[in-house]
Amino acid sequence: MDELIAKIILSGSLIGIGAIIFRKIPLLAQLSEEEVQEPFFIPNPLDLVKDVVGRIKGFHLNLFLQKILSKIKIITLIIERKTEDKLRRLREESKRKREIMHDNYWEELKKAKESKHLDE
Repeated sequence: MDELIAKIILSGSLIGIGAIIFRKIPLLAQLSEEEVQEPFFIPNPLDLVKDVVGRIKGFHLNLFLQKILSKIKIITLIIERKTEDKLRRLREESKRKREIMHDNYWEELKKAKESKHLDE
């Protein structure tokens, strides 16, 4: 079923691309050679970011990165502290449970020993 849906989507996409290309062929044929010879320019995203950042007055990229990294560090420290507290509480709880079980064990052992002596 999934394969059939994927095939339908693929065929629909190919038909759509073909229709777009078929509609654009007359426009491409009307272009002059000068327009065709101009290279197609794809801007670098990093250059765009630097350009936008450069236009903002008083903005320093290094300072911005420092602030972001400081906030990330603070968040990780908070998470670490919370996990440490939770781990400590779990250890205390398990220690308490072991002590309770340990205390009952000795009491039961004494009762069993006393009842054994009484039976003899």
